[in-house]
Amino acid sequence: MILTVDVGNTRIKAAVFEGDTALENFIFEKNELEKKIEIILKKYSECTDLVAASVGQIEKEAFLTFENVLKIHFLTHEDVFPFINKYATPKTLGIDRMVLASGAVLQFPKKNRLVIDAGTCVTYDFVDENDHYLGGAISPGLRLRYESMHNFTAKLPLLALEAPDSYIGNSTTQAMHSGVVNGFVYEIDGFIDEYRRQFSNFIIILTGGDADFLAKRLKNTIFANSNFLLESLSQTYQYKIDND
Repeated sequence: MILTVDVGNTRIKAAVFEGDTALENFIFEKNELEKKIEIILKKYSECTDLVAASVGQIEKEAFLTFENVLKIHFLTHEDVFPFINKYATPKTLGIDRMVLASGAVLQFPKKNRLVIDAGTCVTYDFVDENDHYLGGAISPGLRLRYESMHNFTAKLPLLALEAPDSYIGNSTTQAMHSGVVNGFVYEIDGFIDEYRRQFSNFIIILTGGDADFLAKRLKNTIFANSNFLLESLSQTYQYKIDND
């Protein structure tokens, strides 16, 4: 069994895998890391490896607490990945984006793939059918859009995510919900349309914490999987073992 851990900007996600099957998923706060992993390993004592990817502010020492009970692996830019990295600044490419691209290649071979990760930020990562990673885009996620309107204006309130009642907001709060949610949906559909104009044999993978909320609002056909990063971590680790 393998325990995969994704340290994001906001929260930590984890999953236990037996082969390609996810046995259980977990979400917890960063300050709960050691306690939660201890609970997971107590329940799944057959775990032999922990595979982590981190973009958040978590020190590796927090994981090394468990190196006496299982092997700890941190995926880095130096690891082997199943694509050719064409990014102009490859060392600045987030390890989470590399893992998502890896999962797209391994799960959907010989296709043009666009991975959209809707979390704190939304990232767009494109890998062509020849397994060349070409890049993508980064923009603020839903929560950041709400927070920026509150933090950089005098009177706009801080709102929680809510589906707007209409495209025409008939109050300040409804106007904000419409601007954030509908603007975000238009952005994603716009990116997808542009890629579709340039590439055929195409698949879109939507993941991240807001994936389920967004999936039913997009006009384009997508493959939505909020746990795609955790699955990709497990698959990338297996690929690394097979190709080291």
